[in-house]
Amino acid sequence: MTDRTSPRTTLSLQARIALAIGSVVAIGGVVVMIAALAYGRHAAREAFDRLLVGAANDIAESITIREGVPVVDMPVSAFELLALAPRDRIDYRVVGLDGDTLTGSPATPRARNIGSPGFYGATFEGEPARYVSVTRRFAERGFTGPVEVIVGHTLHARRDLAFDIAQNAVVVLGAAGVVIAVFAWLAVLSTLRPLGRIGNALARRTPTDLSPMSEPAPREVAALRDALNSFIARLQRQLDANRDLIADTAHQLRTPLAAIRVQLDAVTDETDPDQQRALLNRARDRTVALSRLLEQLLSQGLVIHRGDSARKERLDLRDIALEIYEASELEIAMNGHSVSLDIPESELWVNADRLSLTEAGKNLLGNGIRHGEPPISFGVSGAGGEAHLWFRDAGKGPGETVLTRMGNRFSNGASAGAGGLGLAIAHAVAANHDGRLVPAHGDTGFEIRLVLPAEASA
Repeated sequence: MTDRTSPRTTLSLQARIALAIGSVVAIGGVVVMIAALAYGRHAAREAFDRLLVGAANDIAESITIREGVPVVDMPVSAFELLALAPRDRIDYRVVGLDGDTLTGSPATPRARNIGSPGFYGATFEGEPARYVSVTRRFAERGFTGPVEVIVGHTLHARRDLAFDIAQNAVVVLGAAGVVIAVFAWLAVLSTLRPLGRIGNALARRTPTDLSPMSEPAPREVAALRDALNSFIARLQRQLDANRDLIADTAHQLRTPLAAIRVQLDAVTDETDPDQQRALLNRARDRTVALSRLLEQLLSQGLVIHRGDSARKERLDLRDIALEIYEASELEIAMNGHSVSLDIPESELWVNADRLSLTEAGKNLLGNGIRHGEPPISFGVSGAGGEAHLWFRDAGKGPGETVLTRMGNRFSNGASAGAGGLGLAIAHAVAANHDGRLVPAHGDTGFEIRLVLPAEASA
């Protein structure tokens, strides 16, 4: 059967990075090829356009006026320049005042509305060609006006040069891309190596080894290592709390259970009805105390667990006080006390876990009901950016020894709940909420406050 809870394996980081690098190199290669082709065409056009201009200027400089007629003495240098494109066929034409062809091919196309020199494209015997038109103006006796020199050639040499430039650029940049990709891959392998070390360190650990990981790692991987250490620390706290809770439960339940068993055994041997009734009442009292102890042990286990796992929410502390009062109504009635509730009219917001805060308040109020002296009151108040959940009675309260150790379970030596766990639960809740538990003895009695950071009003 397939385990639906097993984690899904995806493409490895190395494969993803290799794919990303390959994609970047491929896309970059295409872009470089397009850019190299464009640059090659531009460079080839500039180079061969200069050849055309040079040849046309040489021909224009060779024109002289003889007896009022332009005469062209074709220079060898012009053809030497054009011979630098050996694969291309050459076309030229010299045009006089009336459009008469002085020399060259009359079929050579002329450009319209361009300056001098002016470049334009046309066809030469069915092939695309590039032409330049250069005009020389004369103002001599017997002849005044322009003479136009047109020189052109086909595009084979231009294309060859553009291809060579693009090919060389692509080869050089391709080799550079391969080198960059290799170095990038080596850098990635070096970067991922700390992950492998962390994984191997975790695999080698025994199930009971919850010590922090100390493997060196770069900053980005160190964030993962620190997150693992934080999780390990939370797990260690949970295991320690559970271990202590189990040990305390086993220790604290053993004595009252043994006492209850002894008293029940004594009932069966006792023939006096009054003594039987007294033994049963003592057994009942111990059972009630044991029940209260179990509730507090479970409450503390819940609070400790939720300290690292529960998600805090924005709460009105007045609502928490009302929940505490409603949950304690039965205990208040059973003990015959009158408990007053004092809450303000305006909201008092805190960021807290509702269940943990309610459990802490119930335990503090329960201590006051069982061990305090009337009048008993509790309520909420705010001051100095803090929210207070307070409990007050007219009694003396716990001794200084208990208060200095109120974060410890059974700090007063009680085994049946007489303040042994209530303060510890409230102290744990305060610590989990970045707050504190503040006891105070006064002339009018004892007061204890659960102080939490207050949230701004909505």
